[in-house]
Amino acid sequence: MALKLHGVAMSTCTARVLTCLHEKEADFELVPVNLFAGEHKQPAFLAKNPFGQIPVLEDGDLTLFESRAISAYVAEKFKETGYDLIRHQNPKEAAQVKVWMEVESQQYHPAISPIVYQFFVAPLHGKTPDEAIINENLEKLGKVLDIYEEKLSRSKYLAGDFYSLADLFHLSYTYYFMKTPRANLINDRPHVKAWWEDISSRPAFLKVASGMNFGEEKKD
Repeated sequence: MALKLHGVAMSTCTARVLTCLHEKEADFELVPVNLFAGEHKQPAFLAKNPFGQIPVLEDGDLTLFESRAISAYVAEKFKETGYDLIRHQNPKEAAQVKVWMEVESQQYHPAISPIVYQFFVAPLHGKTPDEAIINENLEKLGKVLDIYEEKLSRSKYLAGDFYSLADLFHLSYTYYFMKTPRANLINDRPHVKAWWEDISSRPAFLKVASGMNFGEEKKD
């Protein structure tokens, strides 16, 4: 039975899981959720995720929410197929993957997500991007990227010389960030830029990126 992923491709969190599913060559069905109609706040969806957020994964009688948890489950369930995203045969490398997954969640995401929100989500609500919020978080993101630049001068990817979930988790938010006028924060750091160009050109992500049209869908 194919997995069912409830979400929309333009969503950063749904895109994170979609990329993982494609890397693992998993059989799945994407079940669209109409966010603009508030479908994610209706009882049928809330029964799957009481927090009313996408994505949600259904695997038989198992229901999961939170994109990083879903991706980790997919990477483990299909560890023998597709690309090994968790280094399951090497405990030390697997530990490094977990470290940098935490760094993305606790350091990178809190800095980049408010910037992406201001540029892409705020205008959908009729608001002008708040430059104070953008600048405050650009400073935070810059400090994180300085650490990344040093780390990536010593290894091709964050957890080592291998691509993993730690890198994959950065893709969706960075993809939108690179469409903003502040993309120089990545481009001005040569090792970070090379890393970004590498991970964003992977076939699994290119399949997902074609549907990441946040800010355009409402107009269509």
